[in-house]
Amino acid sequence: MADEVIIKGTDNIEIIKGRILEIRGQRVMLDKDLAELYGIETKRLNEAVKRNINRFPDDFMFVLTDNGCV
Repeated sequence: MADEVIIKGTDNIEIIKGRILEIRGQRVMLDKDLAELYGIETKRLNEAVKRNINRFPDDFMFVLTDNGCV
């Protein structure tokens, strides 16, 4: 696992750009892609966000459903 995220070079930037999706008019990254970027398990990323939810903007994380977002 990586202790830090290092983004250098055009190749890495293009990889990250390729993981940005547009869903319902919003640019987003999936939790699994963010976790991979940080070198951690997806489960651990979600736990860290939930544990520190006050450190993130209200729209940082959401769950898509058939009826909208939760």
